[in-house]
Amino acid sequence: MGKLFSITGALLFFLGCGGSADPAKHFAIQLENKAIQQNQQVGVALKNKKDIEISGLQYYIDGKQIPVDNGKLTLDLPTLGNKTLVAKFKIEDQAVEVEKNIRLLAAAAPEVYTYEIINSYPHDTGAYTQGLEFHEGILYESTGKKGASTVRKVNFETGEVLTNIPMDNSIFGEGITIMNDKLYHLTWQSGMGFVYDISNLEKIKNFTYGKSREGWGLCNDGEKIFKSDGTEKIWFLNPETLEEQGYIETVTNKSIFNRANELEYVNGKIYANVYRKESMMIIDATSGAIEGVINFGGLKNKVKKGPEWDEGNSVLNGVAYHPERETFFVTGKNWDKLFEVKIRKKD
Repeated sequence: MGKLFSITGALLFFLGCGGSADPAKHFAIQLENKAIQQNQQVGVALKNKKDIEISGLQYYIDGKQIPVDNGKLTLDLPTLGNKTLVAKFKIEDQAVEVEKNIRLLAAAAPEVYTYEIINSYPHDTGAYTQGLEFHEGILYESTGKKGASTVRKVNFETGEVLTNIPMDNSIFGEGITIMNDKLYHLTWQSGMGFVYDISNLEKIKNFTYGKSREGWGLCNDGEKIFKSDGTEKIWFLNPETLEEQGYIETVTNKSIFNRANELEYVNGKIYANVYRKESMMIIDATSGAIEGVINFGGLKNKVKKGPEWDEGNSVLNGVAYHPERETFFVTGKNWDKLFEVKIRKKD
């Protein structure tokens, strides 16, 4: 008799739901607003279109339960960006899940920084700079454009190219990073990168991309590699397998931002050139929050326009931190100067 009542109850439920075998369609998560800042309290409700009796309602993001207090969620999560809020509950003994896409933004606006030029050095105007990094006092640089893409060692004080490894003419080179005596190098749209022995720049192997869209910039924190791809995502790569093992999304307190180009990692922050802008972002490498913006306006005016100059593309690109000097080195595509700068908050 109990079994008969169970079957009858299920039939009545689904008939009451318009014959649907998917009860989730009769529910919807309602929030005060779709774009929410980190640690912000936001009102939440589950719209129940047919007043169906439910039990055990709980909310989750990224597998973590989000407590509800007086009808409000407090979104305190380790990472920001595009998220899926999931409501889980039961109808009789049936588990039901309802989803809603939201944007979790930074708690505060980025602080504004400026720069002080400490020194300037010669830079090859034929170098369409894509990557820049110091290793044991030597500057390593990658350049782009098909037919002109290279990886090179450079004496930063004189601008002399010590070693130059040209790419195949089909390759458009992008960012580099150095870790565990290996240099990692991206290509733009070829879907693959290269690994070199740092001692002689001999190629060790190729690797392919996973879900990331393209190859833009690289940096590392000593354990994992960060890779930008022209979207809001900065991916984590395993340095041994080069597999993508997650990502952060770059966000301000107002929006999700998608123009991180060349990268450098310093003390938990990612310094990222903003594509085609005279500025750089300071990104929290754990959460993705854009905590600062460095205004490099006026730096381009200190550069002489040589024969390779392209007004639309010869923009600021390339950032390297010199740990002993505690300064940053920045340049641009086809610039005749490499600038050593201190970065400080704007007064």
